[in-house]
Amino acid sequence: MRNNIVHIGAGELTYEIRAIVEIAEKLKSLGIDINMENIGDPIAKGENIPQWMKQIVANLAMQDCSYGYCATKGILETREFLAERTNRRGKAQITAEDVIFFNGLGDAIQKVYGLLRREARVIGPSPTYSTHSSGEAAHAGQKPLCYRLDPDNNWYPDLDDLRLSIKYNPTISGILIINPDNPTGAVWPERFLKEIVAIAKEYDLFIICDEIYLNLVYNGESTKPISDLIGEVPAISMKGISKELPWPGSRCGWIEVYNADKDPMFKRYIQSIVDTKMVEVCSTTLPQKAIPPILSHPDYPAWLQKRVTRYEKFSNIAYDILKKVHGIKVNRTNGAFYMSVAFKEGKLNDRQTLPIEIPEVLELVENLVSQPGCSADKRFVYYLLASTGICVVPLSSFFTPELGFRITLLERDEATFTRIFKNIAANITTYLNS
Repeated sequence: MRNNIVHIGAGELTYEIRAIVEIAEKLKSLGIDINMENIGDPIAKGENIPQWMKQIVANLAMQDCSYGYCATKGILETREFLAERTNRRGKAQITAEDVIFFNGLGDAIQKVYGLLRREARVIGPSPTYSTHSSGEAAHAGQKPLCYRLDPDNNWYPDLDDLRLSIKYNPTISGILIINPDNPTGAVWPERFLKEIVAIAKEYDLFIICDEIYLNLVYNGESTKPISDLIGEVPAISMKGISKELPWPGSRCGWIEVYNADKDPMFKRYIQSIVDTKMVEVCSTTLPQKAIPPILSHPDYPAWLQKRVTRYEKFSNIAYDILKKVHGIKVNRTNGAFYMSVAFKEGKLNDRQTLPIEIPEVLELVENLVSQPGCSADKRFVYYLLASTGICVVPLSSFFTPELGFRITLLERDEATFTRIFKNIAANITTYLNS
């Protein structure tokens, strides 16, 4: 090219959660039966959408207005509905004007980070959901800035690490919270959230809080929406329907903006997000129209509770199996539907293997693990995939020095779920002793 047309942050856009699917497909073509435990899509794992929910969507699809544009920020009636729900639940009071719709939270995340001044950084948890870390790093053209989540303390945030990082890096302008957390499945107690809000207030920062899993909390744990605790600190809460209903194919998410009027610079930043949406015209209409009748349907609470109860049961099955395995750090999942397992320091090396019977599969895996930059946990993930067909995601791909893997709790059949986790447990032991 005559000029370099590549964005400075292009190299930071990675998403191993889906990248490993390509490897899985190659192995499948070579005769390996694959269990996809990498992507947080309940529908792909057989979630059955109730008839009443389908009927709501079907009825809306019969209305001509569902096929047109909506307002730039989203359908007014839906935004009023969501604002009223937040006002009932939290202390922060918002209006429909503080609710902005996007084509999924992936769209929201790219715009929220992409419209920041390049020198303004947002520090996020480590490990962190790849879309957040990639979006923030790409906007800055640098590696993500992170504060540590502690696998020896339920994956809770290390607040001393967060405070020191902010104190000695004046470019940090915002703090990212993911609660309940992806990839760890941790639910952050109120005291941690309060302290992060206090830090943001002390250093004049804003907060981004990804709360898409907020209503998927179990095992007796509890947390608070950031709207309950934010006070006068400027903040953005990210929400959506892809995980809760679940309807990931709707690509429908929104942000709620708190305290925009408290800071003129933050207010101008939010306006730039709205202006960008205006250039785009709007987000998808039909899913927005479905939100009020679905969330207010009399069968919805029981439907959601049934799903939460299943995740709770399966989280305990997984934990009870893996906690007995030597050489790993395991925490019980208490929210969302993910579990992150970390290997203890020094347990992995570049000589460990698992038995692989098919010569072509062995050749493929040996070629993959010999590639430059293949991390020690990615090596384990490749061998596990080739040997057992179980597809998980290396933990290091969530921008953390911890080595391990993330797996979902979405398999619906209890016998199959138990078999998968017993298989993983046995193969971890075999791998570490090889």
